Amino acid sequence: MIARARISKVPAAWALILAEHSAHSAIRALWMSMRAPAPLFLLALTAMLLRPPDVPFYEIDRIAFALLVGAVAARHLAGRDRFFQLEPATWPMFGLTMLAVVSVLGQPFDQQTWSLLAAKFVVPFTLFHVAILTFRSERRLRQFESFALIVLAYLCFTSIAFLVGAKALIFPRFILDESLGYHADRARGPLLQAVANGVSLNLLGILALHAFLRRRIRGLAAALLLVSLPLAILATMTRAVWLSFAASTAYLVFRSHNRRLRLIAIVVAAAAIVGLLISLSFNDQRRALRDRFSESGPVDFRRAVYTGGWQMFLEKPLTGWGVNQMPAELARHVSGYKEKELYPHNTYLEILAEHGLIGLALYAWLMWEIFRLGRSPVPHAERDGFLNKHFHEIWPLLLSVYWVNAAVVVMNYQFVNGLVFTMAGMLAAQKRRATIEVKSRPVPVAPALCVPAGVS
Repeated sequence: MIARARISKVPAAWALILAEHSAHSAIRALWMSMRAPAPLFLLALTAMLLRPPDVPFYEIDRIAFALLVGAVAARHLAGRDRFFQLEPATWPMFGLTMLAVVSVLGQPFDQQTWSLLAAKFVVPFTLFHVAILTFRSERRLRQFESFALIVLAYLCFTSIAFLVGAKALIFPRFILDESLGYHADRARGPLLQAVANGVSLNLLGILALHAFLRRRIRGLAAALLLVSLPLAILATMTRAVWLSFAASTAYLVFRSHNRRLRLIAIVVAAAAIVGLLISLSFNDQRRALRDRFSESGPVDFRRAVYTGGWQMFLEKPLTGWGVNQMPAELARHVSGYKEKELYPHNTYLEILAEHGLIGLALYAWLMWEIFRLGRSPVPHAERDGFLNKHFHEIWPLLLSVYWVNAAVVVMNYQFVNGLVFTMAGMLAAQKRRATIEVKSRPVPVAPALCVPAGVS
């Protein structure tokens, strides 16, 4: 009897030890994530890059996002800091999110609709405020810069491997799956959309030029990265991406006030021309480029869906049709196409049709507030850092790339939205530091006038 009692207590003891060990590991992981919020933030962005909505992979992006928000909230609550602070951009963000949430709640449950709500509003707007709390030191800003350079190198490698036909080198393998996403015949990267891949390359490329100017990258690594960027852009086979890249490069060549940056931009432009000439020397690449330049089908299709989208807006001009209602309704407003669902391929038209004039006004207000962040002063201690004066000068260029490409694709991509709103959150945090610096400066006191004795 005594032996049996001892045996029965053994599994219970092991279960208790295992539970204690699991709780200890969970607390330790939470503590480590609280101490290192920047790597956790970058891990969340990586999950958003490598897990597009069409790939069923355990919602790893949502898990990483939830861990990030929980760790940052616990860190600031433990330090008795204010976790949420209002910014001028917070109000239009809140208004857009509420419009979308009310619209979704009024519809039958659909997982895709909720996923779009998160990708377009909840995730980027949350990352904006979390970035304010996370990237407060130059060390963390440099971690973000290193992350941007690594992602750029990866996207360039993947695009060039697709261009030259070395598909065995492409990772993850779902990039080559023609049943997922769009543009399987182009270099679309893990985002599974050529325009989204091109926008990411363009934005990260501008950050790479900024890093090169600050001598954060140099030598052979910098040369390979800057030369491969135009080839990766060319591999997207997307005219809007080519146009935005050419325009941003021309802006840096002719409008930049920094002589060294102009020289770097000229080198990138020369590399683009040389890469184009080399591609034209191959028959298959020359044929593909000629077909892309002369293809008129996408232009006719866009004209048709733009007309149908405008008709939808005229029917419900104030509040719109609601989140994710446009694809099915647009198919009924466009003739000549047999698809059951059509997409507007224009972020502004989608906002106008789904949320009406109220939504478009809130979106314009949001973009204005984000644009104004680049006009804030740079603290004295950060003049040689990542968010220096030059970053403030290229901030309108970064936003312009985002805005131009948003006119030819709906920005439903978490990584692209998260990247832009993360940098906006960094600028918002820096604006607070600059305000504190100005308030802490001693007020100059006028010297007292000396009055000679006997003079009244």
